Amino acid sequence: HIQDPASQRLTWNKPPKSVLVIKKIRDASLLQPFKELCVYLTEENNMIVYVEKKVLEDPAIANDENFGPVKKKFCTFREDYDDISNQIDFIICLGGDGTLLYASSLFQGSVPPVMAFHLGSLGFLTPFNFENFQSQVTQVIEGNAALVLRSRLKVKVVKEHREKTTVQNGIEENGVVSANLEKEMGKQIMQYQVLNEVVVDRGPSSYLSNVDVFLDGHLITTVQGDGVIVSTPTGSTAYAAAAGASMIHPNVPAIMITPICPHSLSFRPIVVPAGVELKIMLSPDARNTAWVSFDGRKRQEICHGDSISITTSCYPLPSICFRDPVSDWFESLAECLHWNVRKKQNNFVEEEE
Repeated sequence: HIQDPASQRLTWNKPPKSVLVIKKIRDASLLQPFKELCVYLTEENNMIVYVEKKVLEDPAIANDENFGPVKKKFCTFREDYDDISNQIDFIICLGGDGTLLYASSLFQGSVPPVMAFHLGSLGFLTPFNFENFQSQVTQVIEGNAALVLRSRLKVKVVKEHREKTTVQNGIEENGVVSANLEKEMGKQIMQYQVLNEVVVDRGPSSYLSNVDVFLDGHLITTVQGDGVIVSTPTGSTAYAAAAGASMIHPNVPAIMITPICPHSLSFRPIVVPAGVELKIMLSPDARNTAWVSFDGRKRQEICHGDSISITTSCYPLPSICFRDPVSDWFESLAECLHWNVRKKQNNFVEEEE
């Protein structure tokens, strides 16, 4: 049985009570929409509104006396300090696609449904227009909306823990001169949930990156070039598309592997099944280290012996649709990327008999 993408609908077991409002920082044009939305949620819907603490530190909000009574009702949190993952019924994003990626990063487990308003520069993942926000938010609260489950990647980074210890007088027991000695002291493990892509690149080095890519334990290729992108279908329209990959609808269960400027004419982007286990490591003979980032965040260096394991997460991001998953996606292709836009070819003029 193949599921119809349009059959995914938002339904509430009980009416939602708490909402997380994410606003793009340092954007004055969003202040008025943010205030209007918060007033509507708190005063007309009696909802508990969660807002990040640094949003309320904006002078334009902090010094607005008329907004004071509404602001006192807010629950605030700080990223990386407070865990709100079990307190939110749904999320509203105000800004561009980056706000949706940020919302994803706040929930490393199950993600509440996300309603994203297009108030940024691109808006591929943000289908809602703010002009009629009251009726649209009401529909979501009543559970009358289509959903698209955007798959995420579960990423595990394992680093060899290296601790530099100075040897006394710079001489080891066997008499070999050594100013510093690196000792391995266990391993450091970090985990991330990624909505768009994992990017492995050569960083500041002038040499090509050399990384080995394994699939379910088998070496499938070595990437020689600027790097490699491992992306979800949602991320296929982001960095991967710029690097020459196909664009894949978010309902397709897949993982994409796209080289960045490969030094091989035959290295084409490939699509592998969702659920496979990918592993990326520096090649043993690599001249330099590599760097990795996750949805453009948490950038870090990868050295020999370190590994990056990637598979499909069991925690997708439920994105609320404006119309339905297919219409929204093609609308975004047309509006944001101007997909297949060209002048029409003239038809032949039939000669009169």
